[in-house]
Amino acid sequence: MTGRLEGKVAVVTGASSGIGLATARRFVAEGAQVLGAARSRENLEKFVSDLGDVGDSVAIEAADLSSEADANRVIDAAHKRFGRLDILVNCAGVGYNYRSVRPGSMDALADTSMEDWNHTMAIDLGSVVHCSRRAIQIMMKSGGGSIVNISSILGLVGQPDAHAYTAAKGAIINLTRSLAITYAKSGIRVNTVCPGYIETPMVEEFKEQLNSEEYRYQWNPMGRMGLPDEIASGVLFLASDEASYCNGALLTIDGGQLSAAPS
Repeated sequence: MTGRLEGKVAVVTGASSGIGLATARRFVAEGAQVLGAARSRENLEKFVSDLGDVGDSVAIEAADLSSEADANRVIDAAHKRFGRLDILVNCAGVGYNYRSVRPGSMDALADTSMEDWNHTMAIDLGSVVHCSRRAIQIMMKSGGGSIVNISSILGLVGQPDAHAYTAAKGAIINLTRSLAITYAKSGIRVNTVCPGYIETPMVEEFKEQLNSEEYRYQWNPMGRMGLPDEIASGVLFLASDEASYCNGALLTIDGGQLSAAPS
């Protein structure tokens, strides 16, 4: 029995940790040739090492995907290495834990410098724009493909802080819809996954509180955070031919958090 992505070539950004890493691993297990991209070469090399003997089916590129030149280099590297490009997963981004790098990057608008605002937007939204633009150019020439963008439930609701992050995630959702209606005629499907709170380094500081017995059912009907593999399953579906009629779709994977009325 072949894998669900047998014969496909995929680029997964943010592949060094969290949802991106889980997605890259799942894609390899399902038969895809995968190029994983992220800022940390060390973490990417560990990703490949942990896979064991995968032959020539996996490549890595360390890159700053907020840079158009780096994004183009990553997409072109996959096309050159594997001879085609079928899938792009835009998972690279920063969130709450980025405060340790840039303390003002996750603040409310009035408290965020324009330098921090533009920096965060360049990573969270710019990486999607740059990678998608180059991937679409290649996919249009080869008959189509599938792009899956990783947004967030915080792109769907208001938030008292992290305004650059939430603005970027909201923009990703509508960019997805616009790309979907523009490039469907070229055989390119574009969809979005909106995760809730997932056990990744991005929200490590909230993990103890969110999973605590006294609080876990107050914020989520399922009483827990999600796991990266649970998001990867949704990404796999949208990337695969099983989702051949999904275009411009928004898949929320949050344990029912947005469905619950505030208490």
